[in-house]
Amino acid sequence: MVREANTKQAASEKQLREACGKIDMLQAEVTALKTLVITSTPSSPNRELHPQLQSPSKGVFRKGHGRNKSTSSTGSVTAPNQNLPAEPASREFKEVDSILFAEFQAWKESPTLDKSCPFLERIYQEDVGPCLDFTKHELSELVQTAVEQNTLTIEPVATQALPVVKVSAMECGGPKKCALSGLSRACRHRIKLGDSGNYYYISPSCRARITAVCNFFTYIRYIQQGLVRQDVELMYWEIMRLRKEMSMAKLGFYASEM
Repeated sequence: MVREANTKQAASEKQLREACGKIDMLQAEVTALKTLVITSTPSSPNRELHPQLQSPSKGVFRKGHGRNKSTSSTGSVTAPNQNLPAEPASREFKEVDSILFAEFQAWKESPTLDKSCPFLERIYQEDVGPCLDFTKHELSELVQTAVEQNTLTIEPVATQALPVVKVSAMECGGPKKCALSGLSRACRHRIKLGDSGNYYYISPSCRARITAVCNFFTYIRYIQQGLVRQDVELMYWEIMRLRKEMSMAKLGFYASEM
């Protein structure tokens, strides 16, 4: 009887020790998970918790159970790298400017392309004019007129473009010189103004500026023709986005495919 009781006691003590060991391991795992969750935010996600954010050079998938690997032997957790730069928040806040919105509403009641109306006058002064103000002022004015009249054409330059003989090469630029800025740049596009047979080579930056202005005029023409059926505030924000594109292009920012 005594021997049987001792055997049961030893077995119970063994089970107790195993249970305590499992509890310690689970507590370590909980601590590890808390560390990962607390240090992971939308603006600075933890790359251990979100393996899809890791660089391609590091394997996204790991063999075995990654959590037990860090806790089964020592029960410790490696703290995430605190020196990683925080990723900028992608959320953007917007607020309607009452003056700009009032000018747009007044213009929307009777849409016109007359640049003397308050709505367009402001945009000409703040966006259109500066965006189309190139070093070659005379050509800049011709470009603006063609944009306003919707007679400007932009086309990619062929690998072996035909030589231009209508006007001097200095005025039209070339595949390696922009006609609007006068700078030596790789020009992959050229423009044609109205019915003129002349083509002018333009740099990617100049093309981005012209395109931004053309996109704005295209949209307000659609509104004038009654083709845009949206809430007034949605129209307003689309115009603000197009104005933003003009400002960015004027400052020299453009997409890589330009």
